[in-house]
Amino acid sequence: MEQLIIKKKQKSQDTITRTIRFSGKAYDKITELAEKEEVTFNYIVNQIIEYGLKVLDEQKKSNDK
Repeated sequence: MEQLIIKKKQKSQDTITRTIRFSGKAYDKITELAEKEEVTFNYIVNQIIEYGLKVLDEQKKSNDK
């Protein structure tokens, strides 16, 4: 499985505003990572989601063979 790499911020992309809930544990980990990488909380969440979606696509393609 490919490793999650936090990329540095790029120019703004199209965005949609949604409200989501996090567990306290997940919130703390994401906040810590955002501070360490010097990027926003939202940026980290989006990187994690994009990574997860890519992995799901790869798994699906692998299972379809």
